[in-house]
Amino acid sequence: MYLEYWGLTEKPFENTPNPRFLYPSEQHREGLRKLLYAISEEKGCALLTGEYGCGKTHLIRTVVKNLGADYEIAIINCPMFDGKEFLEEILHQFGRGGERASRIECFRELSEFLYENVQQERTNILIIDEAQIIDDPEVYEELRLLLNIQLEDRFLLNIQLVGQPELVEHIKKYPQLDQRIAIKFHLSRFERDDTVNYIKYRLERAGSDQQMFSDAALFLIFKISQGVPRRINNICDLCLMEGAQQKVKNITEEIIKRVF
Repeated sequence: MYLEYWGLTEKPFENTPNPRFLYPSEQHREGLRKLLYAISEEKGCALLTGEYGCGKTHLIRTVVKNLGADYEIAIINCPMFDGKEFLEEILHQFGRGGERASRIECFRELSEFLYENVQQERTNILIIDEAQIIDDPEVYEELRLLLNIQLEDRFLLNIQLVGQPELVEHIKKYPQLDQRIAIKFHLSRFERDDTVNYIKYRLERAGSDQQMFSDAALFLIFKISQGVPRRINNICDLCLMEGAQQKVKNITEEIIKRVF
């Protein structure tokens, strides 16, 4: 709607986890390094937390994009299952459909699948997003048991748990699982400088070669958004739409106040 007016090739502030738009802040680079390290060195389990809207899913999708063809990847985005359903969903995400009569059958089939991949020099990865909504103790127990499937020198399954900060407290209730998490990383909100640079970066990725937001507008966006990327996206997207309708040359504080 406003792309032609601002001379953009695509929308810069969509709230979708497009790895091309991942802003390389210091903490995002560090998070990416640690998550990729957990996979490449087969650490078994890594934990990524962050407040809502801070880019956890965006970061994990970038991790997936950085992996080659020798990886078998299962992604669960909404883990609202009991123990057996959880195992069935993992099998489904790995492309192993069908009904199983029991948890034992599910676990046995999954173990065989993981072992076959490792024998073929393929790395198995399970990513669980929104993991803070897991509320069945059996699921945490299944995670612990899956991390027990090992050869002498490697895990058969590498697990990455992604969720909001309360996930840390949930996992602490299961010390045998908590002790198996080799890497933990927390993604925080942006400070002012990163908020400004984030906006400029996404505009550049969308084809902009001009400064669309005044300095005062950028500071106001930081104050309103509190440095949360999802909020920044919402504000900037609406401002670009309003600015195009008003046919202004750049986004000022007045535009932001009109939108919010």
